[in-house]
This record gives sequence, C-alpha cells and structure tokens, in this order.
Amino acid sequence: MMNARVHRAGRKWGQLAGALGAMLAAQSALAVNDLKGGPGVDQLNLQEPVTRIAHDQMWLHNFMLIICLVIFLAVFGVMFYSIFKHRKSKGAVSATFHESVAVEIAWTVVPFVIVILMALPATKVVVAMKDTTNADLTIKTTGYQWKWGYDYLKGEGEGIGFLSTLDVGQRESSNSGKPEPVDNYLLKVDNPLVVPVDKKVRIITTANDVIHSWGVPAFGVKQDAVPGFVRDTWFKAEKVGDYYGQCVELCGKEHAYMPIHVKVLSAADYSAWVAGKMKEIAAKADDPSKVWELSPLMARGEKVYAANCAVCHQPNGKGAGPVKPLDASPVVLSDKHLDQIDVVLHGRMDKGMPSWKALSDTDLAAVITYTKNSWSNKTGQLVQPAEVLAERSK
Repeated sequence: MMNARVHRAGRKWGQLAGALGAMLAAQSALAVNDLKGGPGVDQLNLQEPVTRIAHDQMWLHNFMLIICLVIFLAVFGVMFYSIFKHRKSKGAVSATFHESVAVEIAWTVVPFVIVILMALPATKVVVAMKDTTNADLTIKTTGYQWKWGYDYLKGEGEGIGFLSTLDVGQRESSNSGKPEPVDNYLLKVDNPLVVPVDKKVRIITTANDVIHSWGVPAFGVKQDAVPGFVRDTWFKAEKVGDYYGQCVELCGKEHAYMPIHVKVLSAADYSAWVAGKMKEIAAKADDPSKVWELSPLMARGEKVYAANCAVCHQPNGKGAGPVKPLDASPVVLSDKHLDQIDVVLHGRMDKGMPSWKALSDTDLAAVITYTKNSWSNKTGQLVQPAEVLAERSK
C-alpha cells in the first residue's frame, strides 16, 4: 500500500516537473533575443559601436567611470581610514591648527588637474562629432508626428526622397495589447534609410510640427530636429548591416511609434539600390493633368493608404482612440472635395493629423478616392490629381 502511494506521488511529481519543463521550454522558445545593431536583452553597457565616433564615446565613457571610481575610492578610503585610525576610543586628540597652505594648494591643484584630464579627451570627441565637412552623402531628415522623412540632397542618390513609417503589422500587434515577442518590436519600418558603408554621411535635421530627435546609438549619433531650424550631424558606418534607433525626444502620444532603421550596404549594393529607386521615381512621376478612371485610382490609393494611413486609422478605417474614423466620416462622404484635400495637404495638428505634402498629387488623389469608396463609404466620387495640385498651389 505504501509503495503504491509512493509510486503515485512520484508519478505526480514527474508530471509536474514535465509540465514545468515544457512551460520553461515554451518561454525560452518565445524569448526575445538581442537585436544585432539595436538593443540587447538586459543590456547594461552601450550598444556595440560601428563608427569611429561611437568607439571614442565608449572609450570616453569608460575612462570617466574609471576616474570617478578612483576618486570615490580615494576620498572614502581616506575618510574611513581617518575615522577608524583617529577614533575617540583610542584616545585621538583633534589637531589644533587653524589652516594649512599645503592643504589649500592640494585641494585646488588636484581637482584642477583632474578636470583638465577629463576635459581634453571629451573636447576632442565633441569637436569631432560636430565636424560635418567633406561629406560623401548629405541627407535631410524631417521629423513628423509620427514618422521620418528622408531626402537625399547631395551625393550618390541625389533626388531620392521617401517617408519611413512604423510597420503596420507591429502597430496592430501593439494595439492588441498582446504583442508578439519579436526581436525588433516597434523598430520595423516600411522604408529604412539606406546608406553606403565607409562613406561619410551628413544628416541635416529639421521638423514639420514639434521637436523630434534623430538618434542611432550604434553610430554615436543624436541630433534634435527642431521646427524652423536646421541642425546637422554625421556618421561613417564601418560595417554592413542593419542599425536601429528611435525618436529620443518626447514628441506626443505616438512617440513610441517613431523608429529609425538604417541599412548600411556595400558600395555595389548601394549603387544598385539607388538605380532601383530612381526607376521607381521615374515610374511615379505622373502628369498631374492626367484624368484617371476610378478602378486604377482605387488600386493605387489602396497601396498608399496601407503604407501611410493604416497605421493610425487602421486598415478598416475605424480609427483608434483619438484618431478619427474615416469610415462614415462626414468629411470623407462630402462631395466638397476641397475639405478633405485641405486636411490631407495641411494636416490638423490640434487633432494629431500630420501634413502629407510629401506625397505626390496623384498619390493624394488616389488615397482620397480610396477612402471615399471603401468600407461603407460607397460614394462613387473620384478625386483627380489636378484638384490636389490646385489646392497645393494656393
């Protein structure tokens, strides 16, 4: 009887251990891993540097920590030694001198030397960070609520421009409240910034609405993007790969959904990417006077909506929270096209709606037409690019 009880108890413990092991294995399988070029799990130190500036920043960081540690040990070591050595129980008697020239000189000279030792390498790194001269490539980076715009101003790729927005799938995963445990959570974008390896890239920052900040830790780069002002920084990536950052200035309720993804390619791959983008630009260089039919304009508008609008308004047009729904929206249903064109072109910052001037007249006409004829909005209305051009030209 006793053996049977022991056997049953052992079997129960075995089942419990097996279930626990399976649960731990499942958790291990779902665990998030370090993201190459991005944040790491339980990360304590700075990200792995891939530029000369980032290497210097890490060295400077460690150097300062060592100096602070030495000062801490010296000061508290002397203090605790004095307390222990000259304690009252051992009959220690306080000194009677009032002042000491040697001590005065020592506590003036020693801190001065320490400050100089810290300031010299720090100044060297800061000056190097601000040297944006002789860049191989110049890119203007514009912050929007809540996305980044990139315009290649000088160098190979001049004329290329696009918007970079958080991946729709990751936004929907975040909205669900049960996001999937992926390594690049809230860091995946539809259009990453692409640059060549071993080339000096100058980044000019500005903003369209509020203050943003463009930062990529692996590059050692962080530069505020301020409306009405132009600032710049630079980097020179030493390794091919994908590198991640985020807007590092609290810019509004969608601040967490404004990632940065920089793809560093070899010289040959970068040239191939530039050639492909140029072909895309040529294909999209539509004549704004062209008169479109409903079907092809709807098809184009669906792609524009999915790439730019679905993140906030959702694929079903229902909106979310303070984001107004487009389905059954009076502005969308209205036959006064200029009302919706004005909203899309100029935005409504008081309601969190950004300006979409960066899109072409045809893309804007297409996406407006798409919203007017999707979901329950079966208006049959069609907005032509010429209408958008007319409003843009005012």
